[in-house]
Amino acid sequence: MADDATKSSEEEEQNHKHKHKTKTKDLEFLSCLLQPPSPDLDPKYVALRRYLLYKKAEAGVDRRKDWKCNGKGYVSYRNYIRRPRNWESLNVASGSSTPGQSGRWVSSALPQSILYELDNFSSSRDLRGSSQALSHRSSFSSSIGETGRLFPKVEPAYSFVGMHCVFDNCKASVTVLKFGHMSSDLLAYGASDGSLAVCSVSQPSSVIKQLIGHTKDVTDFDFSSNNQYIASSSMDKTVRVWEISKGSCIRVIYGVSSQLCIRFHPVNNNFLSVGNGNREITVINFSTGRIINKATFDNEVTAMDNDHTGQLIFCGDSQGAIYTVNISSHTGALSRSYRNRSSSKQKSPITTVQYSTFSLLARSAVLLACAQDGTLSFFSIALELNGYLTQRCSLKLSPRVHPIRASFCPLLSLDKGEFIVSGSEDCNVYFYDLTRPKHACVNKLQGHGSPVIGIAWNNGENLLASSDADGTVIVWKRAKAK
Repeated sequence: MADDATKSSEEEEQNHKHKHKTKTKDLEFLSCLLQPPSPDLDPKYVALRRYLLYKKAEAGVDRRKDWKCNGKGYVSYRNYIRRPRNWESLNVASGSSTPGQSGRWVSSALPQSILYELDNFSSSRDLRGSSQALSHRSSFSSSIGETGRLFPKVEPAYSFVGMHCVFDNCKASVTVLKFGHMSSDLLAYGASDGSLAVCSVSQPSSVIKQLIGHTKDVTDFDFSSNNQYIASSSMDKTVRVWEISKGSCIRVIYGVSSQLCIRFHPVNNNFLSVGNGNREITVINFSTGRIINKATFDNEVTAMDNDHTGQLIFCGDSQGAIYTVNISSHTGALSRSYRNRSSSKQKSPITTVQYSTFSLLARSAVLLACAQDGTLSFFSIALELNGYLTQRCSLKLSPRVHPIRASFCPLLSLDKGEFIVSGSEDCNVYFYDLTRPKHACVNKLQGHGSPVIGIAWNNGENLLASSDADGTVIVWKRAKAK
């Protein structure tokens, strides 16, 4: 009887503790729901969102406590919930490994999931695989299934096997570099001493031609659609057209101000669009060298790109504004359509404007704009409205002294995320995911000895070229997807 009484007393005590714990949780939950929402929000939406976030945080705390009780750290826990299905067999085959080795030339035999920069993720995003709650990511929403969350697919964006080749023959700052159209091994770069170099990155790598003619900084250049010609712009107020096979300049077009950016028309390669320091875009006839049309803007035109149809030009100016301009493929006539003002108080020059035909997350054509103050802006494009731009998200990086450029990672973004690669003042190449606004950096490549200015992918996106202020060009090789 005494034993029964003791058991009954213990059960009552446990029931009392459980009720007290439940009551405490209910009070916390109630206080969470009763927080006053801001006047411009729907109270029902706010209440539902708080409920989901409260349950999600509670589940995450409990799981982390259980993990730490076994003597494991939080990084180990995050690594564990992102492990692939064959984690154990891969670890046995490749030996011990540690997270955060991304960009430090780890062997491609290692499981690529451990190449994540884990310290860059917040706990709420790392725990999304164990929660049923919806996760709001900037202005996009993810549609990845529960299996994909717990066992993510291999993401080649995080894995590079090292340097494919290095070009260090230039003694001046390499300000711009590009691969040829639809080319995997033709690379060219321009420098602040006015020189241009055309290279082959296929093994053994070599400099094919040196293009000498500009007397000041090469600000931009572009390949013709057949990669037979290069058109370059310079601070010496000239535009030059080069025949690559001969390594000679076949035409010089003189201007009245610095020529800052240049593009071949994607449909009619007889047109060259040039942005200059005289606040103009001029359309030049490639065959005759004559200016056939021009449009005036509010400030110097510092960067530009065309859409794939050849009907639109997107350009940025020295005060951070982005313009949409209509261009006729037949006559070269220009007309301004829209102007997007910079949201930053500090008006900063646009260093990169890049168009991409499709984004999986935006479900439309998109535009990337990079400003010298470190602002990366991501726009969706309404082509049916003559290129109307809607800013979907932005990322603020540290301000730059140099005109550092950025680029889309279009193939890497097809799986999930919206990846951007950019140079930096701290000599590293950084990868960002714009759908993770608080912890956007997902990888970095280390190897340069001075600020990284230029960035370019080849056509197959298996090689990434970067250039720095000391004149070094590094071509990085990405690990093959398995």
